[in-house]
Amino acid sequence: MHRDLIQRPRRLRTGPGIRDIVRETRLTPADFVWPLFLVEGEKQKQSIASMPSVFRWSLDQVVEQVGLAHKAGIRAVALFPRVDDDKKDSLGLEAVNPDGLVPRAVKAIKQAVPEMLVITDVALDPFSTDGHDGLVQNGEVLNDPSVEVLAQMALMHAQAGADLVAPSDMMDGRVGAIRRKLDEAGKTHVGILAYSAKYASAFYGPFRDALGSAPKFGDKKTYQMDPANVREARRELELDIAEGADIVMVKPALAYLDIISEFKRSTTLPVAAYQVSGELAMLEAAAQLGWLDRRRTLLESLTAIKRAGADLIFTYAALEVSGWLREMAMRGETEF
Repeated sequence: MHRDLIQRPRRLRTGPGIRDIVRETRLTPADFVWPLFLVEGEKQKQSIASMPSVFRWSLDQVVEQVGLAHKAGIRAVALFPRVDDDKKDSLGLEAVNPDGLVPRAVKAIKQAVPEMLVITDVALDPFSTDGHDGLVQNGEVLNDPSVEVLAQMALMHAQAGADLVAPSDMMDGRVGAIRRKLDEAGKTHVGILAYSAKYASAFYGPFRDALGSAPKFGDKKTYQMDPANVREARRELELDIAEGADIVMVKPALAYLDIISEFKRSTTLPVAAYQVSGELAMLEAAAQLGWLDRRRTLLESLTAIKRAGADLIFTYAALEVSGWLREMAMRGETEF
């Protein structure tokens, strides 16, 4: 027997009570942003083959879902439109249509659940026949002309009532351009949630399936980041802060926990992280095969993202997990 063993870390793991009082990271529904896919029509709840627990919603249905989310303690939703092909063109003109799907959804949600924060995606890929986040000319994704359109798009969302606009395009200078456009229009209260480190990841496939927004040629490596780079992420972070970002984002989350941690150390701004479609799809597939416990694995992965430093987490499982957390609280449980 090791009588001289003074430090015994297991003393703080002997039972649920002691583990509870020393637990460093706790999930709450207020940590989550719920991404919602939108479609035209009424009474639409469309399944997505690659995302079995996620749906596309028509406006009447999405308003109902947002109400449920607010009652569950979720404080923010993010909107992503599935645009009909006949409304797409090479200029992405539907992106700046004030009567388009996104502005109508913002207005409907703010009218029905005014306390819910509404975040809108600012990028052209759902609206473009090219499937790229910016304008395309001769096979090249243009930066400065794209930024002009993105700034107009952000202002339109703000005028519809969005609380935060979230440029996910990774064009150079877009945060500054959006900030100027908003301020000039008197929308100084509207925040910018910048996708500061958005990597050219293989984990986005199911999302592009959900929106029908896959690029029609090439890839997105000329504007999204190289998965191998950390210093580049710091540079993007510094630029977005200088240009007026209010919240900064790392996307994806689980494969980039080191980047989330780096952001947390490098800024006093809130740090967001996106548990992307591929992360969820892998978990769902393994759970369906009986290889993983879906609930425990999902809770563990979200806890890891928060532990790494995320102040808010975009997750498609936000409503479901919030329900689990509420049930656990009612039973006095803290461990998953």
